[in-house]
Amino acid sequence: MTASEYYQILDLSPDASLEEIKKAYRQKARMYHPDINQSEGAKDLFILATEAYEFLISYHDVPANDDEAFRHAMDDWRKYRRDRSQMRANAYARASYVRFKKTKFYRTTRILDLTSIIFSLLIAVSVIIYTILGYRYRMIHPLPQDEYPSVLVFILFLMVGMFFLAVSMIYLKAYIDSSKKRKKKKSN
Repeated sequence: MTASEYYQILDLSPDASLEEIKKAYRQKARMYHPDINQSEGAKDLFILATEAYEFLISYHDVPANDDEAFRHAMDDWRKYRRDRSQMRANAYARASYVRFKKTKFYRTTRILDLTSIIFSLLIAVSVIIYTILGYRYRMIHPLPQDEYPSVLVFILFLMVGMFFLAVSMIYLKAYIDSSKKRKKKKSN
């Protein structure tokens, strides 16, 4: 199997980002998991999708146009990881889809995780706080060439901080909603 075939299995272009790879894998896993899809070739397609995902995640940083590096990555994959990947995918295919979704492997494909949301909230709050404190400091201690700091720059940085805060809050709300849905499904 070649790298281009792995991209084709997940319906991706060779310049796909990590988020696109994760999203494509989640879609294929849901589409082909034998617990959901009862067709004859679904299990094999699920195993291929899992194998493609593991390869693309493991070697995402290898440039596709560097033939020597990619050939080395493919050899490494064939020697060490492909058999383990297929065995793991076989085990996931035998498990129910609900159990598969609870595995650490599947959870790593989530784009929204609490750690990244909290980190983005901290960055947004830091930008806002440093903007206000920096502007206040420059008002008290102006530079010799400028009497007062630029209000436009202050407003611009404040708006950037507010934008990051708003986006982070939207992601936090989406994460909380999806967590509630998972808990509700779990309790039913």
